[in-house]
Amino acid sequence: MTAKYVVIGTPLKLLLALGVAMLLAQSRRGQALYRAAFYAPSLIGASVSIGFVWRSLFSDGAVVDRTQSLFGSHVGGWVGDPDWILYSLVALTVWQFGAPMVIFLAGLKQVPRELYEAAAMDGAGPFRRFWNITLPMISPVLFFNVLLETIHSFQIFGSAYVVSNSQCGPADATLVYTCYLYQQGFKNAQMGFASAMAWMLLLAVALVTAVLFWSQKKWVHYEEDVR
Repeated sequence: MTAKYVVIGTPLKLLLALGVAMLLAQSRRGQALYRAAFYAPSLIGASVSIGFVWRSLFSDGAVVDRTQSLFGSHVGGWVGDPDWILYSLVALTVWQFGAPMVIFLAGLKQVPRELYEAAAMDGAGPFRRFWNITLPMISPVLFFNVLLETIHSFQIFGSAYVVSNSQCGPADATLVYTCYLYQQGFKNAQMGFASAMAWMLLLAVALVTAVLFWSQKKWVHYEEDVR
């Protein structure tokens, strides 16, 4: 479940953060208000109160369920369905995209406007400008966000524990690694086993981090490389 959460949640969160950052990078009225509004959910974090609110939103007959019913789809509450509850956790982490958005926004501000103007004069469309200019220029920022959000996703516990009503279910649907660690250590009093699991989590995160650092040589472009 942890791997599924990381693979689905992290890319969606970063894609939304980059998309909103590109919109906010353009000069417009009320820009500061928009930035604050989009960043606000990240200030709350994965608190217990947000977990309870999220559980109520995705329960049977709640707002999300009624909205789906308007379109002819009735799940019966995401938090009560083993096939859907994990996606409610993904929705929660994607909703809190403010932190990577601000980092993307800072990176986009450093891209020289002259590059876009020259590319437009050569006939490059929006997609080519994004692919050949924006992504290479912000690749260090993108790498930083990927690394940070991947590590953060492996540490998911609070939202899974609260949204599942401390059961990490139903049917172990939200039994992420940290939930299982908690059950072994604090419910089953298997502290030795839980400690070993914690070390294994540390090694797994370290391995993923090492792979990301190794891969950056192929797609991350620093200013020193250009020189």
